[in-house]
This record gives sequence, structure tokens and C-alpha cells, in this order.
Amino acid sequence: MSMPNIAAQTLQRQILSGTYAAGEMLPSQRELAESMGISRASLREALSMLEALGFIRSVPGKGTLVAERQDGRIAPPLPSVGEEDSSAPELDLAAVFQLRHVLESAAAALAARHITAHATPRLWGIQARFEDALKNLDLVSASHADLEFHQLVAELSGNPAFVQVVRQFERPISHSLRVPFADRERIWAPAVEHRVIAAAISAGDIEGARRAMQEHIANAAERVGLGFSPS
Repeated sequence: MSMPNIAAQTLQRQILSGTYAAGEMLPSQRELAESMGISRASLREALSMLEALGFIRSVPGKGTLVAERQDGRIAPPLPSVGEEDSSAPELDLAAVFQLRHVLESAAAALAARHITAHATPRLWGIQARFEDALKNLDLVSASHADLEFHQLVAELSGNPAFVQVVRQFERPISHSLRVPFADRERIWAPAVEHRVIAAAISAGDIEGARRAMQEHIANAAERVGLGFSPS
């Protein structure tokens, strides 16, 4: 797991345990980075994850506030690209969802066409880790498992170009996967939808897998209050 993910998990635990209470301002980025022994760049990435997940929000001119209501109906913007990610594409969230709707539904259909007995346990293994993380409200780990699930579907498509595109757009795709979790009343919805996708792929149901992935991505967009046009 990357340093930003480890830092995000640490801060997530501190928020859930009440070390940083709802409505409280977090220490400055300098203080946090020094206390955690990480770079400011890693900390900023961790904070971006937590904001997308609905744990914190930025207050212009003041700092970072622990969110009092974590029911996020409006997605935070995609964070600006840092120097270390200068080659990564900058896309708005609607564009990312539209890309995923086209690309991932095709990947799911191909995965169902090519699924093997060896690959099926990998898919369900990730799903099990995803659900375990959600049970513990470990949304940092859950969002990581969520990404792994979608990456594996691309891999199982048998088309290396799909895998390459998903890797190239990993950062904006990861953000689009995190923001629906800010709606705490529906954090189980992605897991339920993943089960439908995994079942269709495992059964070799090509059209069922395509449809399940399309519905999952359209529903995810709706969960962040985004008017989504799939085509």
C-alpha cells in the first residue's frame, strides 16, 4: 500500500475514534506531515482521498475541517494534478463517468466471454475484501478494493489496451470510485452492484455483465448527484 494510502488510513482511524472530532479543524499540513513522518505531497494526496470519501472538507482560508455530516450528495472536485503526476490527464467527473460507462461495460462483456475457473476466485476474493472493509467503515481500504475489482475486470477482458487505459486514467478513476462513499446511507450499494457484475461474469453471461456494469456506473454517478448522460 502506498504512503498516501497509509496516511489516509491513519487519519481515518483517528477521525472514527474521535481523536479528531466532527467539526474540529485538523492541524496544519506542516504539523500533520511532520507528526506522521511523511512528505507534504503524500499528505495532500491522503487528504484528497479523505475529502472524496466525505471524512473531511476544505475551508478556504482556514484549513481542513472534520465533516459533521458525512452524507455527501455533491462530489468534491477532482484535485489538481501535482508535479509528480504532470503527465496524468485532467478530466471533470462527468467525463470520467462517461468514459467508464463505455470502456468498462465492454470490458465486463469480454470478461464474461473469456472467464475461466482460475479467474473466478480472484474476482470473488476482491469482493470479499471489499465487503469486509465496508463492514468496518474502512473506506480507504474499501475504495482500494473497489479499484482492484475494476482493474481485474479490465484484465479479464483479455484486451491489453483496456488494461493500459485503466492504468493511464487510474487517478481520475480512483477519484470517481471514492466520491460515492461520501453518501453514508448508501455505502453498501457499490458492493451489491459488484456482486451482480461478478455473478454475470462468473456465469459467462456476456450481455448481463455489460448491463450490470452500465447500471453500476450510472448509479454511482447518481449517488454523487451528477446528471449523467451515458452517450
